[in-house]
Amino acid sequence: MEVSDPFFWILFHGVIITFLLIDLRHYRHVEMSFRDSLKWVLIWVSIGLSFSFLIFHNYGVDEFIKYITAYVTEYLLSMDNIFVFLAIFTYFAVPYNARPLVLFLGIIFAALFRATFIIVGVTLLQTYHWMVYVFGAVLIYSGYKMAKGGAESVDPGKNRVVQFAKKFLPLTHEYEGQKFIVKRSSSRFFTPLILVLIAIETTDIMFAFDSVPAVLAITREFFTAYTSNIMAILGLRSLYFLLEHGVRRLKNLGKGLAVYLVYLGIAFLLTAFEIDIPSWVSLAIIGTILLWAYLTSRGEAE
Repeated sequence: MEVSDPFFWILFHGVIITFLLIDLRHYRHVEMSFRDSLKWVLIWVSIGLSFSFLIFHNYGVDEFIKYITAYVTEYLLSMDNIFVFLAIFTYFAVPYNARPLVLFLGIIFAALFRATFIIVGVTLLQTYHWMVYVFGAVLIYSGYKMAKGGAESVDPGKNRVVQFAKKFLPLTHEYEGQKFIVKRSSSRFFTPLILVLIAIETTDIMFAFDSVPAVLAITREFFTAYTSNIMAILGLRSLYFLLEHGVRRLKNLGKGLAVYLVYLGIAFLLTAFEIDIPSWVSLAIIGTILLWAYLTSRGEAE
C-alpha cells in the first residue's frame, strides 16, 4: 500500500483537526452532558468507520478489513484508559470544570505518543526480523497481565513520575480552574492539575506498549496502523463522559481482550515462519469477543 499520496494525509489530518477544534470550542470549560457525549461518540465512530471506505475504494478488501479490525481493537483496548482516567480524577479530586481540558490535552499527547510508537515499531520490524519475537512476547504477556486485572491494578498514588514531580515542582495546594500555572507574588507555581496531566500521560504510555504491538500484529502497513489508531483514540474524551454518566461497563470485556491479545501474540510469532492468518479471522474473533462480553455482562446484570 502506497502512503505517499498527499491527498489522503491532508484529508485525514484536516478532518480530525476540524472536529477537534469544534469539540474543544464547545466543551473546553464545561462537562459534556449525556446527550452531547453520545452525540460525539457517534460522530467520532462515524468518522473512523467512514474513513475505512476510502481505504476500501483505493486499496481493496484486505486492507479495509485490516483497518476495521485495527480500529475496533484499539477502540476496545482504549476503554481501559478511560477507567484509569476516572480513577486518576477521583484520586486527585479534580473539579468537574477542569476535566474537559485535561482530557483534551491528554488525548492529543496520547495521539502523538501512539504515532511515535507506530513509526518506531514499523521501522524496527522492517529492520530487525527478530523483533517479531519481542512484539509477540509483549502481546502474550500483556494478555496475561490483563487477565490478572489490567487497568484495575493501576494505582495513581504509586506513579513514580508523579511522586518525582511532587518532590521537585513548586506546587499550590488547591486547583485554580483550568490553570496549570499561577502567579503568587513574584513567583510562579504549578497547580495540582499538572500532576493529573502527568499521571494521565505516563499511564497512557504504559498502555501504548499493549495497543501498538496489537495493531502491528494486524497490519504492518504504516498508513493503516496510524490512521486506525489515531481515529480510535481521538474519541476517548466524549466516550469518557458517556461512561461517567452511567453507561454500564462491559464487565467481561477485559477477559475477552486478554484472550485476544494472546491470540495476536501467537499470530505475530507465526509470521516469523511465514504463516499468515487471514485478516477476516482477526475481525471475526474481535467481533465474537465483543458480542460475548455484551451478552455475559448483560446476563450478570439481570
